[in-house]
Amino acid sequence: MRTDMAAPGQPQKATYDAIVIGAGIQGSFTAYHLAQRRRDTLLLEQFILPHSRGSSHGQSRIIRSVYPEEYYSRMMPDSFRLWQQLEAEAGIRLYRQTGLVVLGPAGNEKLEACRRSLGDSQVLDATALARHFPGCRLQAGQVAVLDSTGGVLFADRALRAVQEVFRRHGGTVRDGEKVLRIEPGAMVTVTTTGGVYQAPRLIITAGAWTGPLVKPLGLRLPLQPLRIDVCYWREKEPKSTNMGSVSPCFLTVGLSQAPHGIYGLPALEYPGMVKLCHHHGSPTDPEKRDQAPSGADRPDISLLSSFISSYLPGLETQPAVMETCLYTNTPDEDFILDRHPKFSNIIIGAGFSGHGFKLAPVVGKLLCELSLGEEPSHNMAPFAITRFRDVLQSVL
Repeated sequence: MRTDMAAPGQPQKATYDAIVIGAGIQGSFTAYHLAQRRRDTLLLEQFILPHSRGSSHGQSRIIRSVYPEEYYSRMMPDSFRLWQQLEAEAGIRLYRQTGLVVLGPAGNEKLEACRRSLGDSQVLDATALARHFPGCRLQAGQVAVLDSTGGVLFADRALRAVQEVFRRHGGTVRDGEKVLRIEPGAMVTVTTTGGVYQAPRLIITAGAWTGPLVKPLGLRLPLQPLRIDVCYWREKEPKSTNMGSVSPCFLTVGLSQAPHGIYGLPALEYPGMVKLCHHHGSPTDPEKRDQAPSGADRPDISLLSSFISSYLPGLETQPAVMETCLYTNTPDEDFILDRHPKFSNIIIGAGFSGHGFKLAPVVGKLLCELSLGEEPSHNMAPFAITRFRDVLQSVL
């Protein structure tokens, strides 16, 4: 994927207006926005592209307008607009509108926040839910909220599209280059396994590898990589549940048996198999994410099997396919989008906690704005590094 390979005997280009480390969806959108601003931008990736080592691979992600947190809800119209802009630029479909159902106990604080953001007309009882989502059964004392804008983003396709448009705007992608060292300064120097590069601004969006990258810069961010089981469940009888490719996405809030939440997407990756996952996982080293946790117990699978028995009885209770993905969680599950407290030309985007893909176009715009010294287009207070001041090293 390298686009700046020098001719024999010629030196490799080494100086840019901006360098972005990490070519997942967040870093790729950051580079895309910088290139649109006519900044000569280098996007670095440690693995050969495309790859499945991080958090941005796979065929599908949920997109939705509804969020319990108001600051995310306010960002979503901008995100939808920017996804549509990318679709137009790339000439490819990236979003399928299926609707999204949020399930939970009546009166639950997060569910009530979702209801307020959508209006009472979107609250579904068991009868109304059966019309929208016939394969799902509400339990006693529970309600559902319908977000009609919700649907599926085609993740792999989206990542390829944003990288292609970035290159079309003059950007440079260099993959298969692991970052070895970052040296702060008016011109930040980045040394990789493939070269040495300089730029007056650096944006770090390295996913589960962000913690080790910023530690030599004096930061000990509370980032926890988690290994996630991505599970696909087959219908007991083909086409018996109406959970085909156009059934709604769903997620749960406030369930005592699944406090982190469960989410599901219609059958897309594997025909006849619904994607259903626990929004949590087991702590892991990102270099060893394919190693299954020790011991025979798989608590996530047991939790999901129990949920299926109660809510989605048309599905088999054991997964037909299991894959893995990485989350990088912060303690409050909100993002980190901020300047380094000491080196203001080093920007950090991290801790997307398994819900950042849908917001990547806005995240990329905000990181671009921070790197250019512009006023951010959204409220940045929830994403400040200083909310974790007690775990920062002495850099101030």
